[in-house]
Amino acid sequence: MAITMTETAASRVRTFLENRGKGIGLRLGVKTTGCSGMAYVLEFVDELNEEDSVFEHEGVKVIIDQKSLVYLDGTELDYVKEGLNEGFEFNNPNAKSECGCGESFNV
Repeated sequence: MAITMTETAASRVRTFLENRGKGIGLRLGVKTTGCSGMAYVLEFVDELNEEDSVFEHEGVKVIIDQKSLVYLDGTELDYVKEGLNEGFEFNNPNAKSECGCGESFNV
């Protein structure tokens, strides 16, 4: 089981953490919502929870809870910039379909 991120995404997370001035990494998770059933959740982490798994990639810790890991195992986090739009993109091999806006997915 693994969660990875591209160098571009890792660089962006490192910059966000430096600007924030604290934090041990980035939490990646899922919640039930959106037009396709599940949505990705990204947030900074200051403390680990007992049920967390930690993956380190490109010098950045990605923290994920056990419930979310089932849906996100093998996911690569990328950071893309296209024209005026920029943001994190999830390359999730478990997603059977995604909504048009890329905010939610179905497994």
